[in-house]
Amino acid sequence: LEVVRLKGGDPFVFGRGGEEAEALVQAGIRFEVVPGVTAGVAAAAYAGIPVTHRDQASAVAFVTGHEDPTKEESSIDWPSLAAFKGTLVFYMGVSRLERIADRLIEHGRSPDEPAAVVEQASLPGQRSVTGPLGEIAERASVVGIHPPAVTVVGQVAGLRERLAWFEQMPLHGKRIAVTRARAQASTLAARLSQFGAEVIELPTIRIVPRNSGEVDAAAGMIAGGRYDVVCVTSPNGARLLADALERAGGGVAALSGTTVAAIGPGTERALEERGIGVAVVPEKSIAESLVEELLDHFDLADKRVLLARAAEAREVLPESLRAAGAQVDVVALYDTVREDLSEPNLELLRDIDYVTFTSSSTVRYFVEALGGTARFPAQARVISIGPVTSGTARELGLPVHREAERHDIDGLVDALVADCLAAAD
Repeated sequence: LEVVRLKGGDPFVFGRGGEEAEALVQAGIRFEVVPGVTAGVAAAAYAGIPVTHRDQASAVAFVTGHEDPTKEESSIDWPSLAAFKGTLVFYMGVSRLERIADRLIEHGRSPDEPAAVVEQASLPGQRSVTGPLGEIAERASVVGIHPPAVTVVGQVAGLRERLAWFEQMPLHGKRIAVTRARAQASTLAARLSQFGAEVIELPTIRIVPRNSGEVDAAAGMIAGGRYDVVCVTSPNGARLLADALERAGGGVAALSGTTVAAIGPGTERALEERGIGVAVVPEKSIAESLVEELLDHFDLADKRVLLARAAEAREVLPESLRAAGAQVDVVALYDTVREDLSEPNLELLRDIDYVTFTSSSTVRYFVEALGGTARFPAQARVISIGPVTSGTARELGLPVHREAERHDIDGLVDALVADCLAAAD
């Protein structure tokens, strides 16, 4: 049996790791310690404050701001701390911040010395307050700084204005709802987190692959050279088609001599990840643009076309291809079904800043989960991946505040960042 005691920061720096290790030794239990980055260093770094600096601080002292309450008197040597020629970092001292500042000033630290308090360091809700040591407690109180927080006292705290980076990220502090299927949500969530957002995953759809023999039969016909063109309309379809080709025994080699068309860059990327080359990708990720792009490449008259897609897709693409004279077969690779949202998840929407939609089905099922648009958070801005998704949102009564210029995940993230920066201006 292996037991992990997971702690934030470093377990031996104000983490009571020493006491726990002693208890294990007394019990005859072997253990291993994995050092971490202590909060005093990490919080300062995330706030843009180097705890040491060649020109300003050659030493740093870590001090608890919350001693054992059972002790009769403080063991902190305030005169020595005040005289310390370096940076002071206080852990867990928000409730005693005024007293800490007073004691340092009382023993000789300048009330004008720079200080900073960092709340929820490294998390999307991180906030930092700076000011002179004599005013830092009041400033932290005014903006409502709460634990967990770390206080930095020293000349290096004055560097924050120039070196702050984390809180300058374009989506920092924004709460963004991701409504795409759970299996794909992590990709978008990771991209948004890289820009500082707090991501709330509220998947409203679930992708259910079809197990019917129709999919494998279509893969077999591709391997048999039946089709001139294979059109794939989504990344999910791309992966499922590649799986079917592998089951058919030919793999991606089965597409040799067949033109593969993808409805957008995301689908193109998913196909190429499986080794499938894509010859046709329209500028806009909609069925109408794919038809136009195909017509620019081919005379579609009597061409044999396989359309691999979701069961619930629009009929624009097959109807337009047939109107151009193509012989079109449609294979449904998967069903898109509703993923119900729990009441606690719906409560998370109260403080949401943005809701993202990556398909018409995410919009429809999201509105259904809400029981209509009346419960849609009034303050939330809607970001759509493309015109078809935007059209569905408007039909259902939702505003669309910004639409991605590129109709893929990168384009959606770009639209979010642009909207956030525009609001800041």
